[in-house]
Amino acid sequence: MEQNNKKTAIVTGGSRGIGLAIARQLGLDGYQVAVFATRPRQDCMQQLKTLDDAGICWRYIQGSLDQREDRRRLIEETVETYGRIDVLVNNAGVAPLVRADLLEMTEESYDRVMGINAKGTLFLTQMAAKQMLKQEIIGKKRGVIVNVGSCSAEVSSVNRGEYCISKSAVSMITTLFADRLAGEGILVHEVRPGVIRTDMTSKVQEKYDALIEAGAFPIRRWGTPQDVADAVSAFCSDKFLYTTGNYVDIDGGFHIKRL
Repeated sequence: MEQNNKKTAIVTGGSRGIGLAIARQLGLDGYQVAVFATRPRQDCMQQLKTLDDAGICWRYIQGSLDQREDRRRLIEETVETYGRIDVLVNNAGVAPLVRADLLEMTEESYDRVMGINAKGTLFLTQMAAKQMLKQEIIGKKRGVIVNVGSCSAEVSSVNRGEYCISKSAVSMITTLFADRLAGEGILVHEVRPGVIRTDMTSKVQEKYDALIEAGAFPIRRWGTPQDVADAVSAFCSDKFLYTTGNYVDIDGGFHIKRL
């Protein structure tokens, strides 16, 4: 189903977890949604059914963020289907396959994590911004880019240093594009999730359960994908027209320094 009179959002890593929650929320906000993820469509249909159930207009595009041709195809197929791109949510990201001490981290692991989380995000944003610049402005802004970073941009985890470095890079990507695109009517923001209940954190659930119980988080619960989706939704609305290059922590107050 195509509705080319509506605005369109791309959500990378949108087949599950935080990305799926964002795709669903933006769809409920009235966007057509292009969902980009690595798994074959048929392997994601149980999760993606939530978009159908909500009556959302969506298209699934399979590919890997670290592949130039897949990034190009994502942009081209989205424009072919919906006519324009109004929002890009850079949510896709990976953790190291093996959590290794910083002194044992391999170049192969570093290259994989950085290639997806940093390089892929950077060059997809470049492509999307160029497309947005070709389009007439609908509404109060030309476009919005939201990067899903992490508290790991500032919080050290010495057993997954490559992930922390990649998320610090995402923060600078936010700053750079916000600076470059502000005069063009494209706003760039970042959300930094903390401990969110997803597949990525399921492997260390006991660790985080204990930290929450001990009071490490002022808001004593796990974050949910919807908590992140709500923040992205707000940035994509017209509620933040005089701010760009900022981030918001979605971390239960974990960033607060306490004595």
